[in-house]
Amino acid sequence: MPIVGQSTETTDWVSRFADEVIEESERRAPGKPVVVASGLSPSGPIHLGNLREVMTPHLVADEIRRRGHQVRHLISWDDYDRYRKVPAGVPGVDESWAEHIGKPLTSVPAPQGSAFPNWAEHFKAAMIDALAELGVEFDGISQTAQYTSGVYRDQILHAMAHRADIDAILDQYRTKKAPAAAKKQQQKPLDEAEVEAAEGSGAAAEDDGSSGSAGYFPYKPYCGNCEKDLTTVTSYDDATTELSYTCNACGFSETVRLNEFNRGKLVWKVDWPMRWAYEGVVFEPSGVDHSSPGSSFQVGGQIVGIFGGKQPIGPMYAFVGISGMAKMSSSKGGVPTPGDALKIMEPQLLRWLYARRRPNQSFKIAFDQEIQRLYDEWDKLDAKVADGTALPADVAAHARAVGTAGGELPRTARVLPYRTLASVADITAGHEDQALRILSELDPDNPLSTLDEARPRYDKAEAWINTQVPADQRTIVRDEPDAELLKSLDEASQQSLRLLLDGLAEHWSLDGLTHLVYGVPKVQAGFSADATPKELPAEIKTAQRSFFALLYQLLVSRDTGPRLPTLLLAVGQERVRALLGE
Repeated sequence: MPIVGQSTETTDWVSRFADEVIEESERRAPGKPVVVASGLSPSGPIHLGNLREVMTPHLVADEIRRRGHQVRHLISWDDYDRYRKVPAGVPGVDESWAEHIGKPLTSVPAPQGSAFPNWAEHFKAAMIDALAELGVEFDGISQTAQYTSGVYRDQILHAMAHRADIDAILDQYRTKKAPAAAKKQQQKPLDEAEVEAAEGSGAAAEDDGSSGSAGYFPYKPYCGNCEKDLTTVTSYDDATTELSYTCNACGFSETVRLNEFNRGKLVWKVDWPMRWAYEGVVFEPSGVDHSSPGSSFQVGGQIVGIFGGKQPIGPMYAFVGISGMAKMSSSKGGVPTPGDALKIMEPQLLRWLYARRRPNQSFKIAFDQEIQRLYDEWDKLDAKVADGTALPADVAAHARAVGTAGGELPRTARVLPYRTLASVADITAGHEDQALRILSELDPDNPLSTLDEARPRYDKAEAWINTQVPADQRTIVRDEPDAELLKSLDEASQQSLRLLLDGLAEHWSLDGLTHLVYGVPKVQAGFSADATPKELPAEIKTAQRSFFALLYQLLVSRDTGPRLPTLLLAVGQERVRALLGE
């Protein structure tokens, strides 16, 4: 069934696309499963920007399933693509991997120490694990398997037979018109150095198959000697399917029969629309780089007709960023992957980030302190959904985040604030008995009985502290009182510490300590500890900040730190009293 509270008039983008896709699927292939698709290239770490390529159709497919329709979400692993460059920052990889540039990704060795047989399988594995944790159901298709087993042979022969038609379509979008005398030189295949130089402008990724003096061919053989695709087709006979090529990398040449040959592939601008037709894809999004005039999606919309198919509904999706980082690129190392995100956040939160924004809206995923605010926002939404006060579109995004048509994702049994868990993990530095003690004291009337109740959220918060917070920002509680600072305090500061210490035992809980630490400066100024901000002069806020800074200095030798109530609980009453000079 659809998301509760939603209808075809909903403001929820997922439901709107589901309506459109179901209607279009019935028009194209009545009675058959709806087909949505994603494409991922395991050319390096598959990052969080690539995840939008999967999450957009996943969310639509899941809504269609909720309505009782059969649907297939295909993920094409573009593992038969050429190895374009050596990504930076990948463990177990050095510049010696450059010798494999031009080979299929499945023919490139995996990074050193990998348990997988080749480059593509190594990077696919991490993404498959992340998608399982996210609850994404899909049918994976290896393009290496499709091409090398001859599945696309008829489509390849059809493309070669209609190469003039394909060339005419592509020619409409080619911006450089070379003089006839220079055309042969201009259309030669790029060598490895030129490919590297061209990649900055997308030329290599958008290769349309222009060839040498024998004319245009939409097919690139991989060399029978060096396995690279730096080849030029020198002749082709439509009647016999005899194809001759020369390798520009090693000089090897041979003649093969294309109706028996399985070591090559259609160029990208032809390969993609061929697959739309072959699989009957109705919905597939594309990034802004594939959606500009003359790019793959636009050109593919015309070429797909040559294969007897139709262009899918294809919303453009915007880039995904990371707090403090530039736009992500899969050809460079060091960009966070879905697996990296799932180490520090629950799958529900990550799903929500993709569900709540329309595909054409960019957004950032927080790996810095912003993750705490993001979790606060999520917990507030959770509470609003539970009490029925959330807006319909927010209810829909929440429902898509917490589960799929197959059921709810596993979730943390006892939901505690992420920022509190992070502070506890920071202070206790891996001592689980101490972490349980502190968390049990947050709410004495309903104490935590085991740390497992706070998992997996606690583990995610601990991973964030250990991997994302710089060492100089970690919290280290003092071993001994700061005698010099304590001795230098004026009477007002000494009084504030006495007021705090006098109230510790009575207020020893998260709420109680919150009331106490904010109340001390109020009482000192002659107001009630329960006085609201509206009842207080502005100077009280200044006094509170000064009091907090004093406590941080005495406890952790810094002006700031974790929230003071959490910090006090973590340090423990006896140690707090000692460090504050009692």
